Amino acid sequence: MNLVLFDLDNTLIAGDSDVAWTQFLIEKGVLDASAQETRNLVFYEQYKAGTLDIYEFLDFQLAPLAQHPRAQLDVWRDEFMTRHIRPMIPPAARALVDEHLQSGALTALVTATNSFITWPIAREFGIAHLIATIPAQENGVFTGKSRGIPAFKSGKIARVEAWLESMGLNLGCFEKSWFYSDSHNDLPLLQQVSHPVAVDPDEILRAVAHEYGWQILTLREAK
Repeated sequence: MNLVLFDLDNTLIAGDSDVAWTQFLIEKGVLDASAQETRNLVFYEQYKAGTLDIYEFLDFQLAPLAQHPRAQLDVWRDEFMTRHIRPMIPPAARALVDEHLQSGALTALVTATNSFITWPIAREFGIAHLIATIPAQENGVFTGKSRGIPAFKSGKIARVEAWLESMGLNLGCFEKSWFYSDSHNDLPLLQQVSHPVAVDPDEILRAVAHEYGWQILTLREAK
């Protein structure tokens, strides 16, 4: 059996779901643009630079989940999927995921974005397993904090290993393993698989991929 892991933002979708979710809530009038938009973009620039404090970011990103009833959040998420996420999915990304699923590989979406946002996206691709940052809940209500290790940088390795361990597996159990990502933030996990793939990579990841002879792939439509 083979293992296939996919990053989400700017890999399987042509954009960042965390950034898009905040922009969506601003458009809905749920969040104040002057207070939120600037911080959102600052965090995104820090992510691209590899300097993001993931816990500071999660305190910012998860706070709106604690401020609204779950039923309302679910309605907004459904609209977000329709208006923002589905248009971000390139046909080539769907085809790549389908190819691996049809091969019978154990497949998971591995993303730092929280699971409330990303569960519907995993289902959209037909991916049964999601390894994402977990938004904490108490009595069914989001607290605005994260729980456990965020699926970010080396945290992705820890979370993938724990997931495999729960099934009595480890990375060494697989004949071949793939991880598809766009970001140098994912280098720790990329270095753990037999087939690391740089998808529309940032400059740092592209340079590393060239240095080590990793596959470089684009899932975007030619302009």
